[in-house]
Amino acid sequence: MIVLDEPYVSEPLIDWLEQSQHPVLGNAVGRALAEGGRRLNLVDEDEATRRIDEGERVYTNSENALAWIVDNTANAPLARAIDLFKDKAAMRRALAGLDPDLFFKTCSIDELFKLDFGRLPVPFVLKPSVGFCSVGVYAIQDREDWERALADIQKNASSWHEMYPESVIGSGSFILEGYVDGTEYALDAYFDEQGRAHILNVLRHDFASTEDTSDRMYVTSAAIVRDNARTFVTWLDRVNALVGARNFPVHVEVRVDDGHVCPIEFNPLRFAGLGGTDVSYYAYGYRTYEAFLEGSQPDFGAAFSGKEDKVYSMSLLNPPADATGDERFDYDALRARFSHVLELRPFDVKRIGNYGFLFLETDAETADELRFLQGTDLWEFLR
Repeated sequence: MIVLDEPYVSEPLIDWLEQSQHPVLGNAVGRALAEGGRRLNLVDEDEATRRIDEGERVYTNSENALAWIVDNTANAPLARAIDLFKDKAAMRRALAGLDPDLFFKTCSIDELFKLDFGRLPVPFVLKPSVGFCSVGVYAIQDREDWERALADIQKNASSWHEMYPESVIGSGSFILEGYVDGTEYALDAYFDEQGRAHILNVLRHDFASTEDTSDRMYVTSAAIVRDNARTFVTWLDRVNALVGARNFPVHVEVRVDDGHVCPIEFNPLRFAGLGGTDVSYYAYGYRTYEAFLEGSQPDFGAAFSGKEDKVYSMSLLNPPADATGDERFDYDALRARFSHVLELRPFDVKRIGNYGFLFLETDAETADELRFLQGTDLWEFLR
């Protein structure tokens, strides 16, 4: 069962839904696609509810869809897993035994502005208890970072709520947690009917600096997946021994330091957002959502064949801090900057908050393209 919702449905997903005729909820987004000529197998709300309540696997392209699932179905284990994975504070409490020494504090937005910074153990990360696409995430190293973060929250919190519904961005609760050293990774994974974990893709999340919290640079390769998949399967099995999810997809962000895996966040019932999970299709030829819904495991040996020296990236094109959103983004100029663009997806920056998604293939000879992409503020492409 598929539940589509705003703000973006990718073409590879729509194409697969047409080919497979997998059932799709006939909500506003599904109907709009069908009315636009896409041959989808739409089912009404009663049929969708019955399927989900009977335990059929369900996948969403967007966390906007979670509210409908929770409000309209009676699958209690599914609803519990959604609530737990979505709420970073609840998940941190549930997994506290895996990281007992990690600093962790929750507070309301009003309490946030009353905290005594001198009593807080720096460095730490400040972020919403419920959130999406690094919205409202700040790395705090000193008092200047703290005051800058509070000013930004005060300035922009209302616009976040205009862009995303409360089920996606939350209602004003924040968490502070100790800064975790190590390499950051993003995982597309799922738990099967026995609760066992399956890894579908591993991406390394690279940053331009310690202050960078953007989603500008995720890279995957045969080596990244092969070298890390077993570690993450083992860790996710430990996580699910505490959570108990079944037939459940998740997009997970973690940091790994000296072999220890520490969670950053879990995103329920979906893989990499805004169609980012399609990087596995462009890179390796398989669809993560198809693998989950049909209970299959990608043949990594076949997928990686002939691609051992390639790196595949997905890059969310976030605007400069001082951009107004009224500028025109020159997508042709950006495309011309790279040697092998797999796809460039334009977004309405005022509606989604980013200019688009860029998918690239690079190798040793073109690795400088990734360094450029990671370092540019994109002003040179604004007109």
